[in-house]
Amino acid sequence: AQEFSKQLQEANEKGESLTKISLAISILAVLVAMVTVLGHRSHTEAILMQSRAADQWNLYQAKKIRMDDLSVVVDMFPFQPFASSVPANTKLQEYKTHIQKWRSDLAEEARTAHEYEHEVRHAEGQAARYDLGEALLQIAVVLASITLFTRRRSYFFLGLSLGAIGILIAASAVFVR
Repeated sequence: AQEFSKQLQEANEKGESLTKISLAISILAVLVAMVTVLGHRSHTEAILMQSRAADQWNLYQAKKIRMDDLSVVVDMFPFQPFASSVPANTKLQEYKTHIQKWRSDLAEEARTAHEYEHEVRHAEGQAARYDLGEALLQIAVVLASITLFTRRRSYFFLGLSLGAIGILIAASAVFVR
């Protein structure tokens, strides 16, 4: 009877231990899901910022082409037979004003495009950390799950260790500059 009581107590302790391991695995799985969502959002942000940067560079290029075309017209203006008339001089001055405005606009367009490119690098850096954290958390879930089959706690502790590292790496995405 005493031996049966001892076996029953060991089974209860193992059952309680397996419950704790199962709970830890569930928590790790939730963390995987959270980090996965954050990674996907960072990848999406990087794609959107890349699109904005490309649009901004296209705007820069369009203004640059217009400015260069108008500069050619201004350079050729003195060689035209009507160049000395008052309306021609007024138009020439208007063209020069446009060129000056586009020069200042170009600097602003380039600055904005570089800012978008910086945001792309930032989002990609965050996404890379989330991806690595996610991978480590997934490995942690698998290792901890092996514990349920093998009853060897070493897999569980290795899984928890990798899970903790995965969480730290994913959390470090906040500090990416």
